[in-house]
Amino acid sequence: METLVIHHQTLQLLPEKAIYLPEHQTLLVSDVHLGKSETFQHFGIPIPSQVNQATLERLQQAQIRTQAQRLFVLGDLFHAQAGMVDEVIDSWLKFLAITQLEAHLILGNHDRPLIEELSQFSLTCYTTPIDLNGILLSHEPLPVSDDLNICGHVHPCVQLGDKGDRLRLPCFYWEAQLNRLTLPSFGDFTGGYTVTISHDTAAYAIAEDAIIPFSRCG
Repeated sequence: METLVIHHQTLQLLPEKAIYLPEHQTLLVSDVHLGKSETFQHFGIPIPSQVNQATLERLQQAQIRTQAQRLFVLGDLFHAQAGMVDEVIDSWLKFLAITQLEAHLILGNHDRPLIEELSQFSLTCYTTPIDLNGILLSHEPLPVSDDLNICGHVHPCVQLGDKGDRLRLPCFYWEAQLNRLTLPSFGDFTGGYTVTISHDTAAYAIAEDAIIPFSRCG
């Protein structure tokens, strides 16, 4: 776990690919993409379904680690209509029953077409960014703001090595000039975008159960 204090806000970066806000007893995750495997299966591509269960087990572990009472998903909880099969829905509802989390969803680009169905999933849904006591929560990154913006959508990764020895790790990405912290994609089967480390940015890469900071002074 890595603890940051930004704008007098304490943020705990967790190796489960989540942020915990202790003052709010709230977990933040983004880009979960439940049902992505089933979406591929719908179109005839053989992808195993165990991805959903592993994803929700990791989210449950983050709740156990922090004893959080609330969960904010910053967009893309589900992947597509084709992936919203009974098994996926039942797994999500079982997760909520076990953790007793109060669940909130800021609609992402994948969620917006599903808004009619989302009301049955024990979620409070928002179509615009949320101001959580001076923290702006959004799916897509917001323009520069005086307040801290925590967002998703980009799926940031940091690249280590070069040519044949390259390794990409999911990361939390901090952009100081923009007051923006971008969450890694919580889902495992989602790809990623390689970010750049400069004098005013930092990456906090996730490797197994560790958070590894990368920054450049200057």
